[in-house]
Amino acid sequence: MSVAAIGIICKAPEPGRSKTRLATAVGEVAASELSACFVRDVGAAIEAVPETLGRRGYGVYAPAGAEHVMQQLLPAGFGMLLQAGDNLGHVLIGATRALLDDAKHDCVLLVNGDSPTLPPRLLVQAIKNLREPGDRMVLGPASDGGYYLIGLKHPHKHLFTQIAWGTETVARSTCERAAEIGLATTLLPEWYDVDDIQTLRWLQDELAGRSTRFRDGGFAAASRAFLKAGPQINA
Repeated sequence: MSVAAIGIICKAPEPGRSKTRLATAVGEVAASELSACFVRDVGAAIEAVPETLGRRGYGVYAPAGAEHVMQQLLPAGFGMLLQAGDNLGHVLIGATRALLDDAKHDCVLLVNGDSPTLPPRLLVQAIKNLREPGDRMVLGPASDGGYYLIGLKHPHKHLFTQIAWGTETVARSTCERAAEIGLATTLLPEWYDVDDIQTLRWLQDELAGRSTRFRDGGFAAASRAFLKAGPQINA
């Protein structure tokens, strides 16, 4: 049976180092605790992908030595893969190669650990698209111009080169790199990462059923419970 790898790009939550933009609004401890909730919720989204489709979750984590922390946040049975490289491009191509070439998965999805309501249906759609004939890329564009998901069948280093990481051009540039090597691209619906107070409010609106932009997302049980118990960040 073919098994897709679904890796969460994540860092061990630590006050002062986690979600620093969000921390300026809610405090370092709350930002770190929210980061942990987000990882739990993305892990739950992966677990919601039917096993009959063939999938295994991974924590693609940093820093070294944080394995025990990440294992407590991620579902039992997730594999652990230490991030390799000194920038996001190196991390992504390293994880892609490890999961496709070393672990022998038929395809790989790498997802952001900051999208707690990531809909499992988008993961299912991505896997089904990747299993169509021919080489291809699946990309999930994020609201900030980056992407919340990239899916591949083969490691293409070109997709991760000359990318201005952390800018609004990331998804567009990645599609341009794919076109340069003739790689077919499927775009998923837009979703969002929670990185600052504005996107945290988007999350609160979505969980309360008030969002007109993001609908039918994952339940995000951990984030939902934390926000309900944390009135100090409801401003």
